[in-house]
Amino acid sequence: MMNRRLPARALAISALSLALGACSLAPTYHRPQAPIPDRFPVVAAEAGQAELPSWRDFFRDPRLQALVELALKNNRDLRIAVDRVEEARAQFGIVQSDRLPTIGAMGSGQITRAPADMRNGGADASSVSRSYTAGVGMTAFELDFFGRVRNLSEAAYQSYLSTDQARRTVQLGLIAQTAEAYFRLRSAQVLHGLMEQTLEARKGTLDLVQSRFDVGVASDLDLAQAQAQYDTVRADQIATERAMAQAGNALQLILGMPVPDDLPEPLPFGREQLLPSLPAGLPSQLLERRPDIVGAEHDLMAANAQIGAARAAFFPRISLTGLLGFASPELDALFGGSHRYWQFSPQIQMPLFSGGIKGNLDLAKARSNIAVSAYEKAIQTAFREVADGLAGEATYSRQLDALRATEESALRALKLAQIRYETGVDSFLQVQSAQIALYGVQQQFILLGTDALFNRVELYKALGGGWSADDLPEEAA
Repeated sequence: MMNRRLPARALAISALSLALGACSLAPTYHRPQAPIPDRFPVVAAEAGQAELPSWRDFFRDPRLQALVELALKNNRDLRIAVDRVEEARAQFGIVQSDRLPTIGAMGSGQITRAPADMRNGGADASSVSRSYTAGVGMTAFELDFFGRVRNLSEAAYQSYLSTDQARRTVQLGLIAQTAEAYFRLRSAQVLHGLMEQTLEARKGTLDLVQSRFDVGVASDLDLAQAQAQYDTVRADQIATERAMAQAGNALQLILGMPVPDDLPEPLPFGREQLLPSLPAGLPSQLLERRPDIVGAEHDLMAANAQIGAARAAFFPRISLTGLLGFASPELDALFGGSHRYWQFSPQIQMPLFSGGIKGNLDLAKARSNIAVSAYEKAIQTAFREVADGLAGEATYSRQLDALRATEESALRALKLAQIRYETGVDSFLQVQSAQIALYGVQQQFILLGTDALFNRVELYKALGGGWSADDLPEEAA
Protein backbone atom coordinates (compact mmCIF):
# COMPACT_ATOMS: atom_id res chain seq x y z
CA MET A 1 0.00 0.00 0.00
CA MET A 2 2.86 2.36 0.80
CA ASN A 3 4.34 1.78 -2.64
CA ARG A 4 1.06 2.65 -4.33
CA ARG A 5 0.60 5.85 -2.35
CA LEU A 6 3.99 7.27 -3.34
CA PRO A 7 2.93 8.80 -6.69
CA ALA A 8 -0.04 10.47 -5.02
CA ARG A 9 2.27 11.87 -2.36
CA ALA A 10 4.67 13.15 -4.97
CA LEU A 11 1.84 14.90 -6.79
CA ALA A 12 0.61 16.39 -3.54
CA ILE A 13 4.10 17.67 -2.73
CA SER A 14 4.44 19.22 -6.18
CA ALA A 15 1.04 20.89 -5.88
CA LEU A 16 1.97 22.21 -2.43
CA SER A 17 5.20 23.57 -3.84
CA LEU A 18 3.43 25.39 -6.64
CA ALA A 19 0.90 26.84 -4.22
CA LEU A 20 3.57 28.03 -1.82
CA GLY A 21 5.54 29.41 -4.75
CA ALA A 22 2.88 32.10 -4.94
CA CYS A 23 4.36 33.52 -1.72
CA SER A 24 6.86 36.20 -2.71
CA LEU A 25 9.21 38.38 -0.70
CA ALA A 26 9.64 40.86 -3.55
CA PRO A 27 8.52 44.44 -2.80
CA THR A 28 5.15 45.40 -4.23
CA TYR A 29 5.85 47.09 -7.53
CA HIS A 30 4.71 50.66 -8.03
CA ARG A 31 5.55 52.58 -11.18
CA PRO A 32 7.60 55.65 -10.20
CA GLN A 33 5.93 58.97 -10.82
CA ALA A 34 7.08 60.50 -14.11
CA PRO A 35 9.38 63.47 -13.32
CA ILE A 36 8.00 65.60 -16.17
CA PRO A 37 5.23 68.19 -16.63
CA ASP A 38 1.75 67.20 -17.73
CA ARG A 39 2.10 69.02 -21.05
CA PHE A 40 4.86 69.85 -23.47
CA PRO A 41 6.13 73.46 -23.45
CA VAL A 42 5.25 73.88 -27.15
CA VAL A 43 1.88 72.28 -27.86
CA ALA A 44 0.70 71.70 -31.42
CA ALA A 45 -2.88 72.22 -32.45
CA GLU A 46 -3.37 68.46 -32.51
CA ALA A 47 -2.22 68.01 -28.91
CA GLY A 48 -4.18 65.54 -26.82
CA GLN A 49 -4.67 61.81 -26.86
CA ALA A 50 -3.60 60.87 -30.39
CA GLU A 51 -2.25 57.88 -32.24
CA LEU A 52 0.83 58.08 -34.43
CA PRO A 53 0.73 56.74 -37.99
CA SER A 54 2.71 53.64 -38.84
CA TRP A 55 5.98 54.29 -40.63
CA ARG A 56 4.40 53.19 -43.93
CA ASP A 57 1.78 55.93 -43.56
CA PHE A 58 4.25 58.47 -42.21
CA PHE A 59 6.72 58.14 -45.09
CA ARG A 60 4.75 59.06 -48.19
CA ASP A 61 7.61 58.63 -50.64
CA PRO A 62 7.32 55.14 -52.24
CA ARG A 63 11.08 55.02 -52.79
CA LEU A 64 11.73 55.65 -49.09
CA GLN A 65 9.15 53.00 -48.14
CA ALA A 66 11.01 50.46 -50.27
CA LEU A 67 14.34 51.45 -48.69
CA VAL A 68 12.97 51.05 -45.16
CA GLU A 69 11.66 47.60 -46.05
CA LEU A 70 15.13 46.60 -47.28
CA ALA A 71 16.80 47.99 -44.15
CA LEU A 72 14.47 46.06 -41.85
CA LYS A 73 15.29 42.85 -43.72
CA ASN A 74 19.05 43.22 -44.10
CA ASN A 75 20.52 45.57 -41.48
CA ARG A 76 23.09 43.80 -39.31
CA ASP A 77 22.46 45.83 -36.16
CA LEU A 78 18.81 44.82 -36.23
CA ARG A 79 19.77 41.19 -36.78
CA ILE A 80 21.97 41.34 -33.68
CA ALA A 81 19.12 42.87 -31.68
CA VAL A 82 16.73 40.13 -32.82
CA ASP A 83 19.25 37.44 -31.90
CA ARG A 84 19.64 39.00 -28.46
CA VAL A 85 15.89 38.71 -27.97
CA GLU A 86 16.12 35.00 -28.77
CA GLU A 87 19.03 34.72 -26.35
CA ALA A 88 16.98 36.35 -23.58
CA ARG A 89 14.00 34.13 -24.41
CA ALA A 90 16.19 31.03 -24.08
CA GLN A 91 17.61 32.29 -20.78
CA PHE A 92 14.09 32.80 -19.47
CA GLY A 93 13.21 29.25 -20.52
CA ILE A 94 16.19 27.90 -18.58
CA VAL A 95 15.24 29.75 -15.40
CA GLN A 96 11.54 28.95 -15.82
CA SER A 97 12.34 25.23 -15.96
CA ASP A 98 13.61 25.39 -12.37
CA ARG A 99 10.02 25.89 -11.20
CA LEU A 100 9.08 22.35 -12.30
CA PRO A 101 10.51 18.99 -11.25
CA THR A 102 13.19 17.36 -13.36
CA ILE A 103 12.02 13.83 -14.11
CA GLY A 104 14.31 11.23 -15.62
CA ALA A 105 14.29 7.52 -16.37
CA MET A 106 17.17 5.21 -15.56
CA GLY A 107 18.08 1.60 -15.99
CA SER A 108 21.16 -0.42 -15.06
CA GLY A 109 22.45 -3.94 -14.88
CA GLN A 110 25.41 -5.47 -13.06
CA ILE A 111 27.08 -8.90 -13.25
CA THR A 112 29.70 -9.81 -10.64
CA ARG A 113 31.93 -12.89 -10.25
CA ALA A 114 33.33 -13.39 -6.75
CA PRO A 115 36.20 -15.69 -5.59
CA ALA A 116 35.18 -18.91 -3.83
CA ASP A 117 36.25 -17.66 -0.40
CA MET A 118 34.18 -14.45 -0.74
CA ARG A 119 30.90 -15.92 -1.98
CA ASN A 120 27.76 -15.52 0.07
CA GLY A 121 26.70 -19.06 0.99
CA GLY A 122 30.17 -20.57 0.88
CA ALA A 123 32.30 -22.13 -1.81
CA ASP A 124 29.40 -24.12 -3.23
CA ALA A 125 27.39 -20.96 -4.04
CA SER A 126 27.26 -19.58 -7.55
CA SER A 127 30.30 -17.55 -8.53
CA VAL A 128 28.24 -15.07 -10.57
CA SER A 129 25.64 -12.66 -9.17
CA ARG A 130 23.35 -10.43 -11.16
CA SER A 131 21.25 -7.36 -10.38
CA TYR A 132 19.02 -5.20 -12.58
CA THR A 133 17.23 -1.95 -11.79
CA ALA A 134 14.88 0.38 -13.70
CA GLY A 135 12.92 3.36 -12.54
CA VAL A 136 11.82 6.97 -12.79
CA GLY A 137 13.39 9.61 -10.57
CA MET A 138 13.04 13.26 -9.57
CA THR A 139 16.30 15.09 -8.85
CA ALA A 140 16.68 17.92 -6.32
CA PHE A 141 13.35 19.65 -6.89
CA GLU A 142 13.21 22.81 -4.77
CA LEU A 143 10.00 23.51 -2.88
CA ASP A 144 9.75 27.24 -3.51
CA PHE A 145 8.21 28.18 -0.15
CA PHE A 146 9.58 31.74 -0.17
CA GLY A 147 9.44 32.52 -3.88
CA ARG A 148 13.17 32.44 -4.64
CA VAL A 149 12.81 30.49 -7.87
CA ARG A 150 9.62 32.32 -8.80
CA ASN A 151 11.30 35.70 -8.43
CA LEU A 152 14.34 34.57 -10.41
CA SER A 153 11.96 33.43 -13.14
CA GLU A 154 10.11 36.75 -13.03
CA ALA A 155 13.41 38.65 -13.26
CA ALA A 156 14.43 36.59 -16.29
CA TYR A 157 11.07 37.21 -17.94
CA GLN A 158 11.25 40.96 -17.37
CA SER A 159 14.80 40.95 -18.75
CA TYR A 160 13.50 39.17 -21.83
CA LEU A 161 10.79 41.81 -22.29
CA SER A 162 13.39 44.55 -21.82
CA THR A 163 15.57 42.97 -24.48
CA ASP A 164 12.63 42.88 -26.86
CA GLN A 165 12.05 46.58 -26.24
CA ALA A 166 15.73 47.17 -26.97
CA ARG A 167 15.11 45.44 -30.28
CA ARG A 168 12.22 47.82 -30.94
CA THR A 169 14.47 50.75 -30.06
CA VAL A 170 17.01 49.57 -32.62
CA GLN A 171 14.25 49.06 -35.18
CA LEU A 172 12.80 52.53 -34.64
CA GLY A 173 16.27 54.06 -34.80
CA LEU A 174 16.98 52.14 -38.00
CA ILE A 175 13.81 53.46 -39.63
CA ALA A 176 14.81 57.02 -38.71
CA GLN A 177 18.41 56.50 -39.88
CA THR A 178 17.20 55.17 -43.22
CA ALA A 179 14.91 58.16 -43.72
CA GLU A 180 17.59 60.66 -42.75
CA ALA A 181 20.21 59.04 -44.98
CA TYR A 182 17.73 59.10 -47.86
CA PHE A 183 16.85 62.75 -47.25
CA ARG A 184 20.54 63.62 -47.01
CA LEU A 185 21.09 62.02 -50.41
CA ARG A 186 18.06 63.79 -51.88
CA SER A 187 19.25 67.09 -50.43
CA ALA A 188 22.68 66.66 -52.03
CA GLN A 189 21.01 65.86 -55.35
CA VAL A 190 18.82 68.97 -55.14
CA LEU A 191 21.86 71.09 -54.26
CA HIS A 192 23.69 69.60 -57.22
CA GLY A 193 20.79 70.57 -59.47
CA LEU A 194 20.82 74.11 -58.06
CA MET A 195 24.52 74.41 -58.80
CA GLU A 196 24.04 73.20 -62.35
CA GLN A 197 21.46 75.94 -62.88
CA THR A 198 23.68 78.49 -61.17
CA LEU A 199 26.67 77.45 -63.27
CA GLU A 200 24.62 77.95 -66.40
CA ALA A 201 23.62 81.42 -65.21
CA ARG A 202 27.21 82.23 -64.21
CA LYS A 203 28.40 81.09 -67.63
CA GLY A 204 25.93 83.45 -69.25
CA THR A 205 27.17 86.30 -67.07
CA LEU A 206 30.80 85.43 -67.81
CA ASP A 207 30.10 85.42 -71.56
CA LEU A 208 28.36 88.79 -71.25
CA VAL A 209 31.27 90.35 -69.37
CA GLN A 210 33.73 88.80 -71.82
CA SER A 211 31.88 90.34 -74.78
CA ARG A 212 31.80 93.73 -73.06
CA PHE A 213 35.49 93.37 -72.23
CA ASP A 214 36.29 92.59 -75.87
CA VAL A 215 34.74 95.89 -76.99
CA GLY A 216 36.38 97.83 -74.16
CA VAL A 217 33.26 98.42 -72.08
CA ALA A 218 34.10 96.07 -69.16
CA SER A 219 37.33 96.15 -67.16
CA ASP A 220 39.81 93.42 -66.27
CA LEU A 221 38.38 93.52 -62.75
CA ASP A 222 34.86 92.82 -64.02
CA LEU A 223 36.10 89.84 -66.03
CA ALA A 224 38.13 88.44 -63.14
CA GLN A 225 35.17 88.78 -60.76
CA ALA A 226 32.84 87.00 -63.19
CA GLN A 227 35.35 84.19 -63.65
CA ALA A 228 35.78 83.87 -59.87
CA GLN A 229 32.01 83.57 -59.41
CA TYR A 230 31.87 80.80 -62.00
CA ASP A 231 34.80 78.90 -60.46
CA THR A 232 33.34 79.19 -56.95
CA VAL A 233 30.11 77.51 -57.99
CA ARG A 234 32.05 74.85 -59.89
CA ALA A 235 34.04 74.05 -56.74
CA ASP A 236 30.81 73.85 -54.73
CA GLN A 237 29.38 71.48 -57.33
CA ILE A 238 32.35 69.14 -56.99
CA ALA A 239 31.94 69.16 -53.20
CA THR A 240 28.27 68.28 -53.67
CA GLU A 241 29.22 65.35 -55.90
CA ARG A 242 31.37 64.08 -53.04
CA ALA A 243 28.49 64.56 -50.61
CA MET A 244 26.19 62.58 -52.92
CA ALA A 245 28.66 59.69 -53.08
CA GLN A 246 29.14 59.65 -49.31
CA ALA A 247 25.39 59.82 -48.67
CA GLY A 248 24.91 56.88 -51.02
CA ASN A 249 27.59 54.91 -49.17
CA ALA A 250 25.93 55.65 -45.82
CA LEU A 251 22.56 54.53 -47.15
CA GLN A 252 24.10 51.33 -48.49
CA LEU A 253 25.60 50.54 -45.07
CA ILE A 254 22.26 51.08 -43.37
CA LEU A 255 20.49 48.88 -45.91
CA GLY A 256 23.08 46.13 -45.50
CA MET A 257 23.19 45.73 -49.28
CA PRO A 258 23.78 47.80 -52.44
CA VAL A 259 21.02 50.27 -53.25
CA PRO A 260 18.86 48.65 -55.97
CA ASP A 261 18.41 50.37 -59.32
CA ASP A 262 14.75 49.41 -59.72
CA LEU A 263 13.32 51.49 -56.87
CA PRO A 264 9.99 53.34 -57.29
CA GLU A 265 10.01 56.93 -58.50
CA PRO A 266 10.44 59.42 -55.64
CA LEU A 267 8.11 62.26 -54.72
CA PRO A 268 9.22 65.90 -55.13
CA PHE A 269 11.66 66.98 -52.44
CA GLY A 270 9.89 68.98 -49.72
CA ARG A 271 8.75 68.45 -46.17
CA GLU A 272 5.01 68.77 -46.69
CA GLN A 273 5.11 66.52 -49.76
CA LEU A 274 7.16 63.81 -48.04
CA LEU A 275 5.98 63.80 -44.41
CA PRO A 276 2.67 64.64 -42.71
CA SER A 277 2.49 66.74 -39.58
CA LEU A 278 2.45 64.85 -36.28
CA PRO A 279 0.09 64.96 -33.28
CA ALA A 280 2.16 65.64 -30.18
CA GLY A 281 -0.11 63.84 -27.75
CA LEU A 282 0.48 64.05 -24.01
CA PRO A 283 3.69 63.32 -22.08
CA SER A 284 1.97 60.43 -20.31
CA GLN A 285 1.64 58.63 -23.65
CA LEU A 286 5.42 58.46 -23.89
CA LEU A 287 5.38 55.91 -21.05
CA GLU A 288 3.53 53.51 -23.34
CA ARG A 289 4.94 54.49 -26.75
CA ARG A 290 8.67 54.78 -26.27
CA PRO A 291 10.39 51.37 -26.34
CA ASP A 292 13.36 52.66 -24.33
CA ILE A 293 11.03 53.79 -21.53
CA VAL A 294 9.05 50.55 -21.62
CA GLY A 295 12.32 48.61 -21.58
CA ALA A 296 13.63 50.64 -18.64
CA GLU A 297 10.47 49.81 -16.71
CA HIS A 298 10.94 46.11 -17.41
CA ASP A 299 14.51 46.45 -16.10
CA LEU A 300 13.04 48.04 -12.98
CA MET A 301 10.58 45.16 -12.57
CA ALA A 302 13.43 42.67 -13.00
CA ALA A 303 15.46 44.44 -10.31
CA ASN A 304 12.40 44.41 -8.04
CA ALA A 305 12.08 40.63 -8.48
CA GLN A 306 15.79 40.18 -7.77
CA ILE A 307 15.22 41.77 -4.36
CA GLY A 308 12.61 39.09 -3.64
CA ALA A 309 15.06 36.35 -4.63
CA ALA A 310 17.78 37.89 -2.45
CA ARG A 311 15.42 38.09 0.53
CA ALA A 312 14.36 34.46 0.06
CA ALA A 313 18.01 33.41 0.40
CA PHE A 314 17.81 34.18 4.14
CA PHE A 315 15.29 31.35 4.60
CA PRO A 316 15.71 27.56 4.39
CA ARG A 317 15.81 25.88 1.00
CA ILE A 318 14.03 22.53 0.87
CA SER A 319 14.60 20.19 -2.05
CA LEU A 320 13.32 16.71 -2.83
CA THR A 321 14.95 13.76 -4.56
CA GLY A 322 12.91 10.63 -5.21
CA LEU A 323 13.06 7.39 -7.15
CA LEU A 324 10.35 4.86 -8.00
CA GLY A 325 11.32 1.66 -9.80
CA PHE A 326 12.06 -2.06 -9.87
CA ALA A 327 15.04 -4.16 -8.79
CA SER A 328 15.60 -7.87 -9.46
CA PRO A 329 18.43 -10.41 -9.80
CA GLU A 330 16.74 -11.71 -12.95
CA LEU A 331 16.14 -9.52 -15.99
CA ASP A 332 12.99 -11.36 -17.09
CA ALA A 333 11.44 -10.85 -13.63
CA LEU A 334 12.46 -7.19 -13.29
CA PHE A 335 8.98 -5.71 -13.65
CA GLY A 336 7.22 -8.18 -11.36
CA GLY A 337 4.99 -6.73 -8.68
CA SER A 338 7.17 -8.03 -5.84
CA HIS A 339 10.27 -6.19 -7.11
CA ARG A 340 9.06 -2.63 -6.73
CA TYR A 341 11.08 -0.21 -4.65
CA TRP A 342 11.15 3.52 -3.92
CA GLN A 343 13.48 6.06 -2.41
CA PHE A 344 12.59 9.47 -0.99
CA SER A 345 15.30 11.96 0.12
CA PRO A 346 14.23 15.41 1.33
CA GLN A 347 17.03 17.91 1.98
CA ILE A 348 17.03 21.22 3.86
CA GLN A 349 19.68 23.92 3.71
CA MET A 350 19.64 26.60 6.38
CA PRO A 351 21.96 29.64 6.16
CA LEU A 352 23.92 30.20 9.36
CA PHE A 353 26.48 32.85 8.49
CA SER A 354 24.67 35.23 6.12
CA GLY A 355 27.21 37.96 5.42
CA GLY A 356 27.35 37.11 1.73
CA ILE A 357 23.58 36.75 1.57
CA LYS A 358 23.15 40.20 3.11
CA GLY A 359 25.62 41.57 0.61
CA ASN A 360 23.56 40.10 -2.22
CA LEU A 361 20.45 41.75 -0.82
CA ASP A 362 22.23 45.11 -0.57
CA LEU A 363 23.44 44.64 -4.13
CA ALA A 364 19.91 43.88 -5.36
CA LYS A 365 18.56 46.99 -3.61
CA ALA A 366 21.32 49.16 -5.08
CA ARG A 367 20.60 47.84 -8.56
CA SER A 368 16.91 48.54 -8.04
CA ASN A 369 17.73 52.15 -7.12
CA ILE A 370 19.88 52.41 -10.24
CA ALA A 371 17.02 51.03 -12.32
CA VAL A 372 14.65 53.65 -10.87
CA SER A 373 17.07 56.44 -11.79
CA ALA A 374 17.60 54.98 -15.27
CA TYR A 375 13.83 54.79 -15.78
CA GLU A 376 13.34 58.39 -14.68
CA LYS A 377 16.22 59.56 -16.87
CA ALA A 378 14.74 57.73 -19.87
CA ILE A 379 11.47 59.62 -19.31
CA GLN A 380 13.24 62.97 -18.95
CA THR A 381 15.33 62.33 -22.06
CA ALA A 382 12.22 61.43 -24.05
CA PHE A 383 10.42 64.55 -22.84
CA ARG A 384 13.37 66.74 -23.85
CA GLU A 385 13.59 65.11 -27.31
CA VAL A 386 9.87 65.62 -27.94
CA ALA A 387 10.00 69.19 -26.67
CA ASP A 388 12.95 69.94 -28.96
CA GLY A 389 11.11 68.42 -31.90
CA LEU A 390 7.98 70.45 -31.19
CA ALA A 391 10.07 73.61 -30.92
CA GLY A 392 11.48 72.81 -34.34
CA GLU A 393 8.02 72.23 -35.78
CA ALA A 394 6.89 75.58 -34.40
CA THR A 395 9.79 77.52 -35.96
CA TYR A 396 10.98 75.77 -39.12
CA SER A 397 7.87 76.68 -41.13
CA ARG A 398 8.14 80.37 -40.22
CA GLN A 399 11.87 80.36 -40.94
CA LEU A 400 11.32 78.73 -44.33
CA ASP A 401 8.63 81.30 -45.16
CA ALA A 402 11.07 84.08 -44.27
CA LEU A 403 13.77 82.54 -46.46
CA ARG A 404 11.31 82.13 -49.32
CA ALA A 405 10.54 85.86 -49.13
CA THR A 406 14.27 86.60 -48.93
CA GLU A 407 14.90 84.52 -52.05
CA GLU A 408 12.24 86.46 -53.97
CA SER A 409 13.80 89.76 -52.91
CA ALA A 410 17.30 88.56 -53.78
CA LEU A 411 16.14 87.42 -57.21
CA ARG A 412 14.52 90.79 -57.87
CA ALA A 413 17.67 92.58 -56.71
CA LEU A 414 19.80 90.51 -59.09
CA LYS A 415 17.59 91.32 -62.06
CA LEU A 416 17.77 95.03 -61.26
CA ALA A 417 21.54 94.89 -60.79
CA GLN A 418 21.97 93.17 -64.16
CA ILE A 419 19.84 95.79 -65.91
CA ARG A 420 21.77 98.64 -64.30
CA TYR A 421 25.09 97.02 -65.21
CA GLU A 422 24.09 96.41 -68.82
CA THR A 423 22.93 100.02 -69.16
CA GLY A 424 26.12 101.31 -67.59
CA VAL A 425 24.50 102.76 -64.46
CA ASP A 426 26.37 100.51 -61.94
CA SER A 427 29.56 98.46 -61.94
CA PHE A 428 29.75 94.68 -62.06
CA LEU A 429 30.32 94.70 -58.30
CA GLN A 430 26.57 95.20 -57.77
CA VAL A 431 25.80 92.18 -59.96
CA GLN A 432 28.38 90.12 -58.12
CA SER A 433 26.94 91.02 -54.72
CA ALA A 434 23.41 90.19 -55.87
CA GLN A 435 24.53 86.85 -57.31
CA ILE A 436 26.30 85.89 -54.09
CA ALA A 437 23.25 86.85 -52.01
CA LEU A 438 20.81 84.87 -54.15
CA TYR A 439 23.07 81.83 -54.33
CA GLY A 440 23.53 81.82 -50.56
CA VAL A 441 19.81 82.12 -49.87
CA GLN A 442 18.98 79.30 -52.29
CA GLN A 443 21.50 76.97 -50.64
CA GLN A 444 20.29 77.94 -47.19
CA PHE A 445 16.69 77.24 -48.18
CA ILE A 446 17.53 73.70 -49.33
CA LEU A 447 19.64 72.97 -46.26
CA LEU A 448 17.04 74.39 -43.89
CA GLY A 449 14.33 72.36 -45.60
CA THR A 450 16.45 69.26 -45.08
CA ASP A 451 16.88 70.14 -41.41
CA ALA A 452 13.11 70.51 -41.14
CA LEU A 453 12.72 67.01 -42.58
CA PHE A 454 15.25 65.65 -40.10
CA ASN A 455 13.41 67.37 -37.25
CA ARG A 456 10.09 65.79 -38.21
CA VAL A 457 11.69 62.35 -38.48
CA GLU A 458 13.38 62.81 -35.08
CA LEU A 459 10.08 63.96 -33.58
CA TYR A 460 8.39 60.86 -34.97
CA LYS A 461 11.08 58.72 -33.36
CA ALA A 462 10.91 60.68 -30.09
CA LEU A 463 7.15 60.15 -29.90
CA GLY A 464 7.59 56.40 -30.24
CA GLY A 465 7.07 55.95 -33.95
CA GLY A 466 3.63 54.44 -34.37
CA TRP A 467 3.80 52.09 -31.39
CA SER A 468 1.23 49.30 -31.22
CA ALA A 469 0.49 46.92 -28.38
CA ASP A 470 0.49 44.10 -30.95
CA ASP A 471 4.26 44.54 -31.26
CA LEU A 472 4.82 43.23 -27.74
CA PRO A 473 5.39 39.55 -26.95
CA GLU A 474 2.57 37.68 -25.27
CA GLU A 475 2.54 37.62 -21.49
CA ALA A 476 3.90 34.49 -19.92
CA ALA A 477 1.37 32.12 -18.53
